Amino acid sequence: MATPHPDPITLVVHCAVITVSDTRTLETDRSGQTIQQLLQSAGHQIGAYDLVKDEPMQIRSLLEDLSQRSDLDALIINGGTGIAPRDTTYDAIEALLEKTLPGFGELFRYLSYQEIGSRAIASRAVAGVFRSKLIFSLPGSTNAVALAVEKLILPELRHLVSQLRTP
Repeated sequence: MATPHPDPITLVVHCAVITVSDTRTLETDRSGQTIQQLLQSAGHQIGAYDLVKDEPMQIRSLLEDLSQRSDLDALIINGGTGIAPRDTTYDAIEALLEKTLPGFGELFRYLSYQEIGSRAIASRAVAGVFRSKLIFSLPGSTNAVALAVEKLILPELRHLVSQLRTP
């Protein structure tokens, strides 16, 4: 597998981690904790961590609030990307995205397929830009979160943020 060219700058990315769940708490949110640990191990900062119910208006409201913070570069959301009636994360954020990164969802589903087979088609993982912030929306599974962060987000996070900062 080819690796991306190295980024010429050492950039600390300030991230918000958001877990969308009707049942998780701060203590039981293994996926949100995994995202934070992986980001911090790579030298990035966690500027916010929130749990929100799987309610489209609450999700949108939180994203709009966080996107106005000048101290955040990226918002990484987990949970609510399937097709069950309570899975509304994709629906809540898709219309907010000003630019999408279709390759993120495509590559995530490809990598997921290698691990879980055809069940990967049920994922509506998506990424894009909202108000000059990177948005990544991942499934709630801890394995899926680790896959997305390790294989896709961390290798490109600095590069994508530096592109957003370039006038």
